[in-house]
Amino acid sequence: MSDVHDAVNDFLDELEGEYADQQGVEITCILAVSRGSHAWGLDSPESDYDVGVVYVPRDCRHYAHLGKRESSINQEYDGDVDIEVQGWDVTKFAELLLESNEQAIDTLRSPIVYRECFDRQSLWEYIRASYNPMALYHTYRAVAKNNYRKYLSHHLVDGKNDTYPIVRIDDDGNYLVRHRETGEDEWIAHDDERYSETQVRQTVKRNLVVASNAMYADYLRITGERGEHTLPNVDFPTFLDEQAPDVFDESLLETVQELVELKRAGRGSEIVGDLIGYDFAHRPKDIDPAVHARRSPDPNRLNEFIDIMFEAAGEESPE
Repeated sequence: MSDVHDAVNDFLDELEGEYADQQGVEITCILAVSRGSHAWGLDSPESDYDVGVVYVPRDCRHYAHLGKRESSINQEYDGDVDIEVQGWDVTKFAELLLESNEQAIDTLRSPIVYRECFDRQSLWEYIRASYNPMALYHTYRAVAKNNYRKYLSHHLVDGKNDTYPIVRIDDDGNYLVRHRETGEDEWIAHDDERYSETQVRQTVKRNLVVASNAMYADYLRITGERGEHTLPNVDFPTFLDEQAPDVFDESLLETVQELVELKRAGRGSEIVGDLIGYDFAHRPKDIDPAVHARRSPDPNRLNEFIDIMFEAAGEESPE
């Protein structure tokens, strides 16, 4: 693990130099954490290292200049360790936290830290107490639904993104589809341009993406209905062991545990079919705002944290 930490920090140093050369602005990476499979406890020997970064420009005039201002970064490292860095400048990061963005929240609470130049825990405690559960629920729900439609379900999709399960394909390539609401079947010509066929990739990895996000959404919703809105653990196996049994039945837990074991054994690309199913992949669209919505983080309070992050980089925050 120390080799990975060293590789990540060396890459961040290179990245700061490249950014200065390409954008004309010097930056300091004040936070770098693990995201993706390593942070989720789903890594295998073949897993690369996804790194979430928050950076601060060293010259605040960058924020006042006319023209497009880059607020995110995405870079791959082709060294001995496969590393991909994705992140935001401090202002964009705070804006995403204001929106209760799932990726920003997980960056803030990642269990694996490569670089930390400010008191991340204080900011995390504030966000944990003030995030909007309804916004986070709909993020989890959308990820599960979209990945199911894109990778697990064999459907036709129309221009409204409505899906139609494919019952059969005849010798000429025409589709027999089923309408979910009525249960009636209908033939669709293979060259009907109103429809496109989903590209099925029913792998262990794709099943896990759908399962984890659907379970996270349901867990947040159900604990919210109990008056708690407990965040699911970012480490998915820990979530399955410690939190999920209070909400989900044993059959689902066994299926998902098997997927986790396959993924961690390096079999994430193995085709296993659709083990999740349409119904569970589609969590309720309408949930009660009176129960699940609450005021988002206070912009003024987040501005105080922005000041702290600028000070950690040795700079004053922009006015």
